[in-house]
Amino acid sequence: MKRISALLLAAALAAPACSSQQGDDGNGSNGSNGSGDEWDQLLGQRVVDYNAALRIAALRLTGKIPTMAETNQVASAPDDAAKKLAYETLLRDYMNRDDFAKQMFLYFRDTFKMGETAMLDTAPAFAARLAVTNGSYMDLFTAGADGCPTFDLTTGQFTPAECANNGPKAGVLTNPGVMSHYFGNFAFRRARWVQETFVCTKFPAEVVEGAGTNVGGASPYTGVWPWESIAGKDNGGRVDFHDTSAVICANCHSTLNHQAPLFAYYDQNGVYQTAIAVPTPLDNSPMARMTDYLPSGETTAWRLGVPAADLPAFGAAMAADPDVAECGVARMWNWALGKTDIVDTLQEVPIETIQAQVDGFKANGYKVKDLIFTVFTSDDFIKF
Repeated sequence: MKRISALLLAAALAAPACSSQQGDDGNGSNGSNGSGDEWDQLLGQRVVDYNAALRIAALRLTGKIPTMAETNQVASAPDDAAKKLAYETLLRDYMNRDDFAKQMFLYFRDTFKMGETAMLDTAPAFAARLAVTNGSYMDLFTAGADGCPTFDLTTGQFTPAECANNGPKAGVLTNPGVMSHYFGNFAFRRARWVQETFVCTKFPAEVVEGAGTNVGGASPYTGVWPWESIAGKDNGGRVDFHDTSAVICANCHSTLNHQAPLFAYYDQNGVYQTAIAVPTPLDNSPMARMTDYLPSGETTAWRLGVPAADLPAFGAAMAADPDVAECGVARMWNWALGKTDIVDTLQEVPIETIQAQVDGFKANGYKVKDLIFTVFTSDDFIKF
């Protein structure tokens, strides 16, 4: 039976009931038992199939189909409780194999959109090691040491290593491979990578409720930051982030300009410098200045009301943001269920669908391997 996406459940929950229209039996149920909503009916037809789930889980977690012995271990179990135990035992076995480390390394290569050179592989290796060791997901943003391990795809083994690019240490946020790979004008590509990878949304990152503010453009300013909190040609900047001639630049840059300066001290090789080391798109590509981002007296931040003087503080703020935890769960969920990238293809996961996993993730100290286990044992994964 074809798997019915968990996203359909969210669509069913979000859709208004058409109570004014009655079905063939006069009860609004179209002659079926229970709910009149077709998605509820389809979801209600699913049944637990541990052998079908095992085939998918084995491919995700080890890159291989289950052996005949493993298949029979589940199939020959005498009752549902025994099948459940056999399935979960095999899941734990899969996640203790070297193949699992390889799969997680490849998963984070894809998620981070980087890899396949020694330097670019260090961030995926760091993240994959958290999964293998059941470390905290939030170490991605807060770890102060051993941030550039290597990984051997042949043996499935990690080798510890410090990042040798100087400067502060904050997990993958200060990784030289990340800083080099996403080098660009104003360090905006680096900040964008953080937003899209770890919050699962594009900029603008913060949007005011309501109609916004008229700033003289064709559309309103919808950022939550004060208009004057970022630089423009009217308050000392060389690039006009207050431009309103086409789009309201500040809608995105109100947050972006408070973040990007923290990443601007890394040069094109990902090495930390004592002065800003990223160019501007101006003639002759001069290096950026702090006054190009923010007017005098304005400070860097993760979000409005969440200042961050440096990248370790920035990482700590990310780790405390519930949107970051939710995104981590959503990305793992989509991987398990065979969905595409949340941002690139808008394969978004409604919070109603993953609330139980998000709550468990938070309560369990954001342990990565435990999260994977809960996803692969959830009703939406084992039912078909």
